[in-house]
Amino acid sequence: MKTIQELDHLLSAMIKSFEGISDLLFVAGQKPQVEAHGVLETPVLNPPEPVLTGERIERMARLILNDNAKLLADLSAHGSCDCSHPLSDTCRFRVNIYRQNGTYAMVLRRLQPLVPTMDKLGLPPAFHEIVKERNGLVFVTGGSGNGKSTTLAALLNEINRECKVHVVTLEDPVEFLHPQLNSTFSQREMGRDFFSFPDGLRAALRQAPKVIFVGEIRDRETMEIALIAGETGHLVFSTLHTISADQTIYRILGMFTKDEEQQVRKRLAVSLRYIVGQRLVPKKNGGRLLVTELMGSSLRTREAIELGEGENRRLHDIIEAGSNAGWHSFEQSLLKAYEQDLITEENALLYCINKPTMRQRLDIANTRARRPAKPTSAPPMMVVTSAAPPMPPVMMPPGTEPPPAPRGMMNG
Repeated sequence: MKTIQELDHLLSAMIKSFEGISDLLFVAGQKPQVEAHGVLETPVLNPPEPVLTGERIERMARLILNDNAKLLADLSAHGSCDCSHPLSDTCRFRVNIYRQNGTYAMVLRRLQPLVPTMDKLGLPPAFHEIVKERNGLVFVTGGSGNGKSTTLAALLNEINRECKVHVVTLEDPVEFLHPQLNSTFSQREMGRDFFSFPDGLRAALRQAPKVIFVGEIRDRETMEIALIAGETGHLVFSTLHTISADQTIYRILGMFTKDEEQQVRKRLAVSLRYIVGQRLVPKKNGGRLLVTELMGSSLRTREAIELGEGENRRLHDIIEAGSNAGWHSFEQSLLKAYEQDLITEENALLYCINKPTMRQRLDIANTRARRPAKPTSAPPMMVVTSAAPPMPPVMMPPGTEPPPAPRGMMNG
């Protein structure tokens, strides 16, 4: 493969091979693969593609890198680099080029051409409250490939439609290109417009934003600047690779020293607005369902963050008790999806956080579904068909005669 046109032709054919493609994979020893609805598939291409070699993947990678000195230096120094690649007017890719087993490999994440909306993603109504905040920190958490960037793009899109503010994004790379609607967007890409998240975030504070999006907070320095931004009147969105609200708090605290923990707890209790957790769960009829956890800020959550969790202040319990505000745990979301027959019982257990609790709730739901309907009318009255027992004899005092029997009652 010698030209970028040949590479784009291959990528275009792979994109058209299956529905629901999220990633393209190029790994030595395998043919080109796609991930469709979370499952790896090998597309049938015309002409057929041979098994990939490290040398062929390296040629593809260099076409994408286009001699970018910063990206080549990252690849050499760290063994991987991130960039973006447009495929004509069809779509864009977030590209990770890395070394494995002494050879090159690539994963291209497909980016949708249109910025998603909250309604299209089916986000719960409580998510509309998130974009009403004017300062503080909002974290969207979950593992790689669970749609964090897509959810954040929908939240920023809602701000773009409703608010007249300046939004600065720091991304690695830029995934969704936001149009200039009511808001003004300055989208900056790592390696092209800035060269580290701490430097980019520090500079963003001087660029008059009301909203800042940091693609990912990976270190103490970036988190410290994000806390400062949230405390000084900015609304900061970011992501963390954590699986629940309580783990998110522990991950943040873990970026600081033990001596700093209590001070960070106090600052976080004041500035944290929302933690969104999310997972993509296989649906019964194919595709994947977005399942979320949502925790906001209240007196109880602030107390749990500042003082630490205790017997009567578990974040998980506080979340489940906040259903009136739209808060919900993964277990509550999974149970609802199971009762609506969207996911299987096995996947409800596989994707939950607290398996004993989930198992108990599934058993109750199954029992309720099997319970026979209560009767809607009163039961018939019992009819006694046996003869009445004989009357006991009447005892008369000595010397008296019994009274005459009523007419018609005498024998013989």
